[in-house]
Amino acid sequence: MTGGGHSTRRQIVAGIAALATAAGARSAVRAPKGDLPNILWIVSEDNNPFIGAYGDPLAHTPAIDRLANEGILYRNVYSNAPVCAPSRFGILTGVYPESCGPAHHMRARAHLPGFIRTYPELMRDAGYFCSNNAKTDYNCDVESDTIWSAQGAQAHWRDRPEGAPFMSVFNMMTTHESRLFNPVAGRVTPSDIRVPTHLPDTSEIRQDYATYYNLMEQMDAQVGRLLDALEADGLADDTIVFYYSDNGGSLPRSKRYCYDEGLRCALVVRVPPKFAHLSPHRSATVVDTAVSFIDLAPTVLSLAGQRAPATMQGSAFLGKRRVPSKSFAFGMRNRMDERYDFVRTVTEGRYRYIRNYAPHRPCGQHQAFAWLAKGYQSYERAFLVGQCSSKQRRFFEPRPAEEFYDLKNDPDQVENLAARSEYKNRMRGMSRALDAHMLAIHDNGFIPEGMSVEGYEASRVAGAYPLKNIMALAADAAQGDPANADRFGKLLSHPDAVMRYWAATGLLIIGSTATPAAALVQSAMAADPCPQVRIAAAEAATHLGFGEEGVRTLAGLLDASQSDAVRLQAINGLTFCAPVLARQVLSQISAAKSDPYLFVRSCALYLEAKLTDRYQPSMPIFELDRLGKQSNIEG
Repeated sequence: MTGGGHSTRRQIVAGIAALATAAGARSAVRAPKGDLPNILWIVSEDNNPFIGAYGDPLAHTPAIDRLANEGILYRNVYSNAPVCAPSRFGILTGVYPESCGPAHHMRARAHLPGFIRTYPELMRDAGYFCSNNAKTDYNCDVESDTIWSAQGAQAHWRDRPEGAPFMSVFNMMTTHESRLFNPVAGRVTPSDIRVPTHLPDTSEIRQDYATYYNLMEQMDAQVGRLLDALEADGLADDTIVFYYSDNGGSLPRSKRYCYDEGLRCALVVRVPPKFAHLSPHRSATVVDTAVSFIDLAPTVLSLAGQRAPATMQGSAFLGKRRVPSKSFAFGMRNRMDERYDFVRTVTEGRYRYIRNYAPHRPCGQHQAFAWLAKGYQSYERAFLVGQCSSKQRRFFEPRPAEEFYDLKNDPDQVENLAARSEYKNRMRGMSRALDAHMLAIHDNGFIPEGMSVEGYEASRVAGAYPLKNIMALAADAAQGDPANADRFGKLLSHPDAVMRYWAATGLLIIGSTATPAAALVQSAMAADPCPQVRIAAAEAATHLGFGEEGVRTLAGLLDASQSDAVRLQAINGLTFCAPVLARQVLSQISAAKSDPYLFVRSCALYLEAKLTDRYQPSMPIFELDRLGKQSNIEG
């Protein structure tokens, strides 16, 4: 695995220890002179607003509750990706990760063009001392040590030059997904939990929820200690404090998924009286309009009196350059570790519209790291033995192309209203807003990972990426309409490789009724110059009478001469082929357990177990012994 400027696991653990002793770490530095506020960001990992101030009756979060009472609570706040690395890319740069492929994939290394500057660099230009303690995980090739004044487990506002304003970030791993892997006792017990409608009521899921609440209480105490340290240093009256979580929660169907529990976060901001003019809201105010994390970088620059560069795609909601509230918050999902998907979504706080560009894939594709949680294991076990309701089974089944939920009346998002006539106009309006957004940010998500046109600069070369045409084709492909088979077949000879890819994907989604294009699919599988197109065509071919040829083609693309992305796409294709066909290339699948790319190995371990009838949801697919060698694999 690679990653630009990623912290190691040891640094993260050390950072948590440093937070716990913050109040006594160094001697205090006097408050800055002048009119610039200090800014403190306190960031927790992987949590929804399981917080008393947000109305959660089980939560015990007195520090955050107090912060909310003294500041502004934003009720409808969303990360732009339901997992940390793409989300942090957007926070760092003010650029949507899907604008700069492959930053929209979880665990990637996008190239950040030199003309895109990060917010700490810009804040340093404005005279700020900028410290980050300690997580980076930015999903791109930025060098973290060069953008921060101080970076690492000991980085602190107390290291700044005397009189300099500071921008300090503290990241807390206490609520991270990985902390669910072992039960945590505390105030909340499994019997206290209301299990959401979309999940089966298992003891393991109840325990994961109880652990989550107890970890939230521990994290809240860390927030309190940081606030106490700020107060002890005499800086509270000079510092604007943000508390937020980096993405949604880590319970089943939350982190990595485009439902509210994957994207909805907490955000509380305390603005001291001397800087009240920088906020449109008084203390103890609740704001209901949608806020998106893409707005954090422009906001912090605005608080410093700086104009955000044109590359930043968000807008400030505080400070001298704040703008009126936006109507929508946008989110996305693409590859999550070893599994490919493609989802785009938009909400305004009351309704959520979801568009699935890969509806033939289930939401709940097995992921080696996520399945270390016993809640996921028990969920899949319940599904396999037929103990899930129809609403609970949906996680493991193919999806509709569109979903639409009323978040007020259906907070668990189990009643898809997309086909209901009374919601047609509202859904159409949100769909159009999503289309306009994707075009405006030049969404790279339609480009198969590893293709040459992927990237901020490459995708913007004139004629290289005809996004409007590709979006129209992909939308048709997702519908799975057999009437499009002939048209998709003809598009397999299109000069643009991304268009050919979506034509092949459309035929794959149509499945066995795409017979009018069968011969063209066979030809594309054998001869297309783009391996990503051959992969989609080969999987489609397995439904059209060319099963043996299809799996042999996919297995051949596991060859070491192919890129990591191509090998991963090939083994994902094999994973969804009929077992009777995939077993014909079992030797190649087994050999892939030694692939140099961790995610290919994970897929191979899983697929071999499935094809040899040895798979159990509790199997340790993830390579725990390699965890220390993988940079920020936890996410």
